[in-house]
Amino acid sequence: MRFIDSIRGVHAQTTRAVCAAALLMTACSSPMPPPSSSATRGNAGTQATSPTMSKPSAVRGMNEVRLQAARRLIEANPGATYMGPVPDMLLAIPVLEVELNSDGSIRRIEVLRRPSQAQDTVQLAIDAMRRAGPFGDVSRAPRPWKFTETFLFNDERKFKPRTLDE
Repeated sequence: MRFIDSIRGVHAQTTRAVCAAALLMTACSSPMPPPSSSATRGNAGTQATSPTMSKPSAVRGMNEVRLQAARRLIEANPGATYMGPVPDMLLAIPVLEVELNSDGSIRRIEVLRRPSQAQDTVQLAIDAMRRAGPFGDVSRAPRPWKFTETFLFNDERKFKPRTLDE
């Protein structure tokens, strides 16, 4: 009986391995989806909201804008973010200042802090911010329409907006 049970176990393992290989091959041969219009680079004022992203709400103050922007950063960049605890040692901490137009689209992004290592994270942060825009109508908020965001990058080059860690 033990011999038959061991053969069944080997057969089950082989079947699982073949199925896993078939799934992997199928996934690797699938065509890449077309890039969304929000991921394209261009003028700061020509951002488009991804069809899967929620519509930004109108805001009354820049604290609301900052919080909405942090949430939209996570929503627009799901594969590039983490939401767990911040590691003790971070790879990089770039800081951006974002100036908005009255409709919430990005007018200008200025780098306030550039890390000494992993300098590519600055561009990753800028691109993530552009994908997350626009950030809602700010015309009723007091000027200047600016906010800062600190990006906490871990060793996998995934970030967490510091606004969501406070």
